[in-house]
Amino acid sequence: MTPVGLADHAFRHEYGRLVAGLVRRLGPGRLDLAEDAVQSALLRAVQTWPRRGVPDDPAAWLRRAARNAAVDALRREATATDRRAAVAVSAAVVTEPDDSPVADESLRLLFTCCHPALTPESRVALALKVVCGFGVAEIARALLTTDAAVLKRVTRARDALAAARLSADPVPPGELAARRPAVLAVLYLVFNEGYHASHADALIRHDLCAEALRQTDALARHPDLGGPAAEALLALMLFHAARFPAREDDHGRLVLLEQQDRSLWDRDLLRAARTWLARSARGDELTTFHLEAAIAAEHCAAATFAATDWRRIVELYDRLCGRDPGWLHALNRAIAVAHLHGPQAGLRGLLAVRCDGAERYSHWHAALGELHRRCGDAAAARLHFAEALALAGNDREREFLRAKRDDC
Repeated sequence: MTPVGLADHAFRHEYGRLVAGLVRRLGPGRLDLAEDAVQSALLRAVQTWPRRGVPDDPAAWLRRAARNAAVDALRREATATDRRAAVAVSAAVVTEPDDSPVADESLRLLFTCCHPALTPESRVALALKVVCGFGVAEIARALLTTDAAVLKRVTRARDALAAARLSADPVPPGELAARRPAVLAVLYLVFNEGYHASHADALIRHDLCAEALRQTDALARHPDLGGPAAEALLALMLFHAARFPAREDDHGRLVLLEQQDRSLWDRDLLRAARTWLARSARGDELTTFHLEAAIAAEHCAAATFAATDWRRIVELYDRLCGRDPGWLHALNRAIAVAHLHGPQAGLRGLLAVRCDGAERYSHWHAALGELHRRCGDAAAARLHFAEALALAGNDREREFLRAKRDDC
């Protein structure tokens, strides 16, 4: 990997931790400064690593560079005559803050971004931007909205945090539980973006999936912040991650569930997923994560694709759509119905769904294309596969859809 490639790799892996470390010292009100400092560190890496060589510890180098950039910015803000202010702001960045109930810095910043002063939509958009380093297009795809809406949400969130004049103190323990649902929603979206990479050369962004798994695992094991919802989400991620070895062929091309070699599935991850799903079943709490994990468990329990219990899966989707009636769940339900009752039934169910912007997404048209193909309508199938191809942002996804279109 080239020095520039290594800088980009380190940046993608460390972005959230770098921003979190600075926000922890400066406070959420200086989020803009923290992000600018991290961007400055990456720029320095891209400029210096090709000439001087890649440092032994790229992550530590980026942390130092980001901290120094933040100190320089704060010193520039201090008046030339106010020497004490310059010293104070430097100390604020260098000094380690007090301990927090949440030890992981990235996870701590997630809780900070989920401040009650922000709207639910703004919390998630800001967290995906700041903690995960998502671009606007990635956030828009994850939230099933437009780029303009994402920009508006992130801007409003930044303004609200700045106006609240929040200190660098950790989130009060009494507020953590109230923010947990929003944090889980963000981790769910991060894993999904890794599982279905929207703008990348690879089909799966393993770095995003691994980071979402790491933070969800930390949350599920936390003595105060764990619980059924976090445990169910962790189980869901593990069920999906267990199938990664079979989801791509040797050339990185997509392999659908129907064609996957199930002997390649990771048995250790499957056992862990079942354990966490069983743990999540204690008590009366039932979340969408529980239902999605139960669906994933049914898929993984079948020895072959033909042995899949589609009746049970449709029942679970019925409950899921009752709780969260979005078009994406309805799409997946229609596919399950097609396997249970035939493609005509699945197509009727999908066409009855209120789109709510679904026509902007490749998955919607790909599903319509597949159902029309199974119904024998090659012309309609080709039309929808072509539309899906035009909307797809991932090279591997486009390759798959191009082949589906050309086969019609």
